[in-house]
Amino acid sequence: MVAPIRIIPGMLVDFQRAGTRAPGRPHAKHSRSLLSEATMLGLVFVLMAIGASNFGALGQKRQKRPRPISQNDVSLTSHSRDSLTPEAREMVELASTAVCKERVNDSKGSVPIDEMQSRPSLPVSRPEAVKGAQHAQRLLPIAKDLVIDSLKRLAKDYGFGNPKTSSARLQRAIAHVEAVRNIRPDEDSRDNASVFLRNPHTIVFGTIFLVGLPSDEGIISVLSHELVHIADGSEDSLGPLFRGVGNRASKLTGMQIHDQRAEELTCDLVGTLAARSFVSTNPSYEPLPRRISRALEHNCVDQDEGDDDHLSPRNTIRALLALDPVLRQLVSGP
Repeated sequence: MVAPIRIIPGMLVDFQRAGTRAPGRPHAKHSRSLLSEATMLGLVFVLMAIGASNFGALGQKRQKRPRPISQNDVSLTSHSRDSLTPEAREMVELASTAVCKERVNDSKGSVPIDEMQSRPSLPVSRPEAVKGAQHAQRLLPIAKDLVIDSLKRLAKDYGFGNPKTSSARLQRAIAHVEAVRNIRPDEDSRDNASVFLRNPHTIVFGTIFLVGLPSDEGIISVLSHELVHIADGSEDSLGPLFRGVGNRASKLTGMQIHDQRAEELTCDLVGTLAARSFVSTNPSYEPLPRRISRALEHNCVDQDEGDDDHLSPRNTIRALLALDPVLRQLVSGP
């Protein structure tokens, strides 16, 4: 049995693993009261008066390719505005399979999260852990720039809420990202990554997770995920974006992707967009589908389980491929 997580005010803990969690290990983000006790009491009386049979937890808000495409052709368009056709749904499944096949043949492929979970803890002093932490620290400034660019693009694609406040929301989120400075390896975090709002300048990385992501693309996708949580902050700066992405993904996939699930999926979406941008601006002789797939491969699990706050790992891959038609073309190859 996994011990329950103590939620400390002012804390955001993201047991990251980029969209998957062990059963009983929820994403914990502090809650805050949205309604006063008097208002709550009044609502109870109103609902009772109209014969409401169920009264929910109103006082809490959960926080926190048809032709070959070269690397120079990579567009950052994040989504199609049409529902998925049967052909597109089939392509999502084919692309999802292609991602995990690439992982098997890639010397820099990410270790699936369920396999990470089975590994013994790794002290921070071990050479491979030190190397992994240095790798993530080196890529942090790059990931920050890519996340900021991706958030700006997504703000245009999905909207950022009230036009009068959207600019302020975006600028606040960008400021949070720009303030992050450090990667701290942690043995006890194992296959997780986390951020704390009381120390929003540091991303804590489990040593097993650091070692399990040997590629630049894999590390950037996870760094970007964490940076989006920091960007949201205690002010819920990205709330409208999370809802827009969640609603779109729900329509495309038929899955229920709202509230915390929407936030987690948006973080993963930014991770894939950041990795695509990195590949586009850092060409190599490696196959393009292989490099793009690295942003998703940690979700190629055998034990495919999700929870109320997170899609299962393989459904996370499907949802991202459904949201991003260019992504599914890229990983499928010519």
